[in-house]
Amino acid sequence: MRLNTLLAATAAAAIMAGAAHAENLKIGASLPITGGLSVSGEKHRRGYELCTKLINDAGGILGRQVELVVSDNRSDTATAINQYERFINVDKVEVVYGTFSSRLTFPVASILSKYNMVHAIPSGGALRIYEQGYKNLFYFQVNAAEYTGKDVAAVIKQLIPAGEAPKSVAVVSADDFFANAIEAGLLGQKVKDPATDKEIADLAPGYLSDAGIEVLMQEKWPEEGFNDWLNLANSIKRSGAEMVIGLTASAEEAVQLTRSLKTVGATPKLVYLSQGAQTEFVEGVGKEAADGVLIHTTWHKDVPFESTLAGKPFNNADFVKAFTAEYDVEPDEDSAIPFAVCQGIEQAILGAGTTDNAKMGEWLHARTKDDPVRTVLGRFSWDEVGLPVEKSHIMTQWQDGSLTFVYPTGEFEGVSPFRYPKNGF
Repeated sequence: MRLNTLLAATAAAAIMAGAAHAENLKIGASLPITGGLSVSGEKHRRGYELCTKLINDAGGILGRQVELVVSDNRSDTATAINQYERFINVDKVEVVYGTFSSRLTFPVASILSKYNMVHAIPSGGALRIYEQGYKNLFYFQVNAAEYTGKDVAAVIKQLIPAGEAPKSVAVVSADDFFANAIEAGLLGQKVKDPATDKEIADLAPGYLSDAGIEVLMQEKWPEEGFNDWLNLANSIKRSGAEMVIGLTASAEEAVQLTRSLKTVGATPKLVYLSQGAQTEFVEGVGKEAADGVLIHTTWHKDVPFESTLAGKPFNNADFVKAFTAEYDVEPDEDSAIPFAVCQGIEQAILGAGTTDNAKMGEWLHARTKDDPVRTVLGRFSWDEVGLPVEKSHIMTQWQDGSLTFVYPTGEFEGVSPFRYPKNGF
């Protein structure tokens, strides 16, 4: 009788273990599906969803189907914080994906650190995020936003003939985490922790000064509710600056700024925008106004990055094909970046052999240049604070309605000649 009882108990335990193993692997992501950041938020959702679908079609992760739990934080910081708390404490997710924008990522980082979760960040480039002392941050772009100006300056120095580069600039920006961070690097400002006033970095003299470009105008608009675009554009025109730098918090703001510069007939030789690599930009401003605008990006459909997905080779062309088939539109970087985050998390789970976040973090920290995470954004390994090592932006330029990549030269096939000067709008 005891033997029968023991066998029955063993069989029941085996059944329960098999059922537990078959349970879905829940992964949570809070995204700004509505609100001021909604365009990018919706595209981030598509990137996460497509990656999840392809993984599940291939059998899941460690034999388990992935269940993606997405919540709309409405572009609101407090809501994003609450949703990640709920993911962990109520929904019982095992893993999380990061949200969009530095503004939301900065406070979310403290919550995920509290629960010792791996924090794979798709879009949160402000240096302040990575200087908070958290252990398991992994940024899936190029570098902190403060260093973006390095590649802008490289285009000016390397692609414009000597003596023809712009000598003056108007810098206008949103009062936003991301925009302020890029501005700090361009202008050579000090970066401080707002809570303690501790200096994080001194970026003097700044990329613009280093390139010999004089700042004639600097103006900042409020983070939300700004609509005085025509007056801003007129001020830019009156400054006489040969270059315009527009640091926006969203692609929608990039559209508004460009439309206004076109309306007032501004005539800069060079325009660099921190947003605008999306099709919505060229659709919103028109091919003529967009032509010649320089924009940094982390991804471009024609760059031949090689990666893996579901344990098999998966290149950039595979991603474009799958995305277009699923959504009937080609992807841009706002979908490619979260797709890469999903790839990285899958590789971390497989590499660690578990969804234990501590072991996943150890595996990610152990990546090197020769043994990296491989994604549609290229190869990733990270420094001690969670910033990628040895990566540069792809500098793109709108040319005849298409976003072409113009820098770096000599690294990939298909680099287009840089068009300069812009000759205004």
